[in-house]
Amino acid sequence: MTTPLQSASARLVVPVSERDHTLGPVDAPVTLVEYGDYQCPYCAMAHPIVGELLHRRQGAVRFVYRHFPLTNVHPSAEMAAEAAEAAGSKRRFWQMHDWLFEHQDELDTMTILAGAAAIGLDDEAIAGAIRSHQYLDKIRSDFVGGVHSGVNGTPTFFINGDRHDGGYSLEELEFAVDEAAADAER
Repeated sequence: MTTPLQSASARLVVPVSERDHTLGPVDAPVTLVEYGDYQCPYCAMAHPIVGELLHRRQGAVRFVYRHFPLTNVHPSAEMAAEAAEAAGSKRRFWQMHDWLFEHQDELDTMTILAGAAAIGLDDEAIAGAIRSHQYLDKIRSDFVGGVHSGVNGTPTFFINGDRHDGGYSLEELEFAVDEAAADAER
């Protein structure tokens, strides 16, 4: 993680809603929320782990991704988030999300637009959305919600509303998700 562990009492302040990007069933017993940054190397390491977790726990986990661009250390993170949101408006959020993490070490305007084209989007439309900051309010809203929930580094995970202060290896996340699912059954 990019910051020291936070206190164990943090709760997700902004509930998951239709404005969020989600994968998995709405009625899953576990909701995993990640606050992430497309240029954060730790988020990039967590990305395939979350994918494997979702594969192993199909039907049991709903995953939510929220933006937390740390612009003071990751200058292209906000622009990448804007591109993901623009892609989301065309129902391609998750394709862009994956592409951004897979090409994290080369994120700049031209590469991000090439990525948009590679997943079948109109790169000029995406460029226009980025230039006009069409989705910046949503990204900043995610960020502020994260701050109010106790997020101060990336990635930060919440499991059923409680901040997960443990590690994010596959084994650690699986254990935490399984515990939350058992708690939900009780």
